[in-house]
Order: sequence, then structure tokens, then C-alpha cells
Amino acid sequence: MSINGNGFSERKTILVTGATGNVGRHVVSQLLDMGAPVRALVRNPGSADLPGGVEAVRGDFAAPDTLAESLEGVESVFLVWPGLPVSLAPTVLDALKNSTGRVVYLSSMSIQKDLTQQADPITDFHATIERLIEGSGLDWTFLRISGLATNTLGWAQQIRSGDIVRWPYAAAARSLIHEKDVAAVAVRALTSDTHNGARYILTGPQVLTQTEQVQAIGEAIGRPLRYEEISPEVIRQQMLTQLPPAMVDGMLNAWAGFVREPEPISSIVEEITSAPAHTYKEWAIDHASDFS
Repeated sequence: MSINGNGFSERKTILVTGATGNVGRHVVSQLLDMGAPVRALVRNPGSADLPGGVEAVRGDFAAPDTLAESLEGVESVFLVWPGLPVSLAPTVLDALKNSTGRVVYLSSMSIQKDLTQQADPITDFHATIERLIEGSGLDWTFLRISGLATNTLGWAQQIRSGDIVRWPYAAAARSLIHEKDVAAVAVRALTSDTHNGARYILTGPQVLTQTEQVQAIGEAIGRPLRYEEISPEVIRQQMLTQLPPAMVDGMLNAWAGFVREPEPISSIVEEITSAPAHTYKEWAIDHASDFS
């Protein structure tokens, strides 16, 4: 592999899956800023709304035979596994192995080493994908992230319509990470083989309770907000209208766990990017319009 002064191969393309998502969009834009050739795997290129300079190609993990064209000439892949069965992963990984050398996978810091069954379905899903990637013969880097700060956009509707966020577990304390920081580490792993085999724990630079997160949003939008703790069962019934019971219970149990034991803080973002990770307050300012 030939690496130029910008840190990426001059001859091959980087494929970004999940390119229209919270993290993927920043991976795309940061790669473009470096001058890297970027291809985005999307189901409908015509409606993808991607920046100029991105090659949008049609492809779907649910139909692995659609991937061959999108992988032609690709050197590395940013992999966000969509909400599809894990049983599809071996076929998809075979397609990647036949065309590319490196996968950077967006995973979860909640994975516990040496457990055959993880504590909740979401974590178990990520652990299974990681094992399959390790066994695929591909070079890999795993980005095991804390909670994405963008998950708190789930409060946006309540905040736009009032000054109170009603949610359980006010004292749940998390080191939420800005999607820009996840992307910054991903870009470095995609453009250099020095990160092969790494399992990076990525977090924000501080731990805030959910009450403090709501206060930070209020400061960003210029009006005070209040957190009103409600019963987990009330939220559970609401969430069950959109998610399966095992996933809902896993999320609620995780929030309860963060009351007892806050999420840890990692310095990996700054170590790799040479820039401090963004605080949650900075994230709230960046997303103030989403809450107004």
C-alpha cells in the first residue's frame, strides 16, 4: 500500500457504509477534506443528499450480490452494520475480503471480554459481528464507542414543545461522545494501517448525568430546562411501540447501571487525533437548532 503525505493511498477508494447517518456523514466530509477518494454505499443514490465529490453507489447488505460493483477498487471500508440479521454478515464479509483489505467497524464499549453471551442484545450483536470480522481474514480496527451524544436528540420533541424533559434515571451518568470525534478516529484508521488490530475505546471527555445533559441543552438554546424523572415502566411502554422487548429492557437496564456505575472516560480520541474530544456542551451548541 502506498501512502502519500496526506496519509491515504493514492490509488484506491474508501467505501463508507452508513454514509447518511450521524457518524457516517462526518466520516465522508472529513475524508473529503483530506482529499481522499470517497464512495458511499446507499440504497438510493438519487436521494442520498451527499456532498459533492462523493461517489454514491447503490448497494444493500440484505442483497450481498449488489455489493461487487461498489467494492471495485476499494482499499478500506467504514462499516456500520444496519438493522439486519447477523446471519447475513459472513456473506457480506466474504464480499469485502474479496475486494478490500481493511474494515473499520463501529462497535460498542459495553462489550465484555471473553463472554460468550453479552449482557444485552445490542452489545451481543456487536460482539458477534466483531468475532466474525476477526475470523474473516480482513485487517480490522474496532471503534468501541460510549453512547453517542446524538442519542439525546430523542428529547428534542419534548424540548421543542416545552421546558421539561420527562425521562427515567436522572442520575444515569455517561461519557457521551460527539459524532465528529468518532469520525476523526475512523478516518485515521481508514487511511493508515498502523491501527490494524486495535480495539479503541472512544468516549467524550467528561461524565454528565442525564439531568446535567438537559441543563447543557438549555444553555445551548438559551432557555432553562428541567429534568423530571419518571418511572422506567412508563417509558418502557412507549418504547415497546417501536422496539422489541429485549432491546428495550437492555437499554433500560443499561441506564440503571449508569446510575450505579458511571461510564468511564478514555483519552484515545485525543491520543489519536492530537485534539481534545468535544464536550457534551459543545455538542449541544452544534445541535441547538435541533432542539429549537
